[in-house]
Amino acid sequence: MKISTLTLAAIVALGVLGCSKNTIPDPEVSSTDTGAGGDASTGEYGAGGMGGGEFVDDDLLGPDGEMGMVIYFDFDQSELKPEYTDLLARHATHLANNPGTSARLEGHADERGSREYNIGLGERRSQTVRRMLLIQGASANQISTVSFGEERPAAVGSDEESYAQNRRVEIKYTQ
Repeated sequence: MKISTLTLAAIVALGVLGCSKNTIPDPEVSSTDTGAGGDASTGEYGAGGMGGGEFVDDDLLGPDGEMGMVIYFDFDQSELKPEYTDLLARHATHLANNPGTSARLEGHADERGSREYNIGLGERRSQTVRRMLLIQGASANQISTVSFGEERPAAVGSDEESYAQNRRVEIKYTQ
């Protein structure tokens, strides 16, 4: 009986130790490529000194010269507003014309609702944007999605203006 108890305790201890090393890294924290053939990227563009921001191509600029990297949503909705159709068409064209470029779609929600619900809502929002980009010509292997739910607010506050800024999908380009 003592041997089986010790064996069971050892298995549980090894399981806990093994699980503690299986954490999911924050996609914005990593800043170096491991060289192991991974696809991790932080938006850096080599040693040319352009790693300070995202690549902006002229075909992403709208008629007024503005760059749109954020898609906003109504409360508790994941349906795309018609006003973003042209912007997403420009992003899809950019991706289709640049097969080496990829985009990460980061879904967000305001603080109302449970944490789990908001993670799901952020995922539905990012998938909506992904589907629109795919329909308009982007390749599936160029687009990844992640949901942060309410965890990364753009505006801190409990008013409608803050909530509206937090209901969004951010488009982040990587090379």
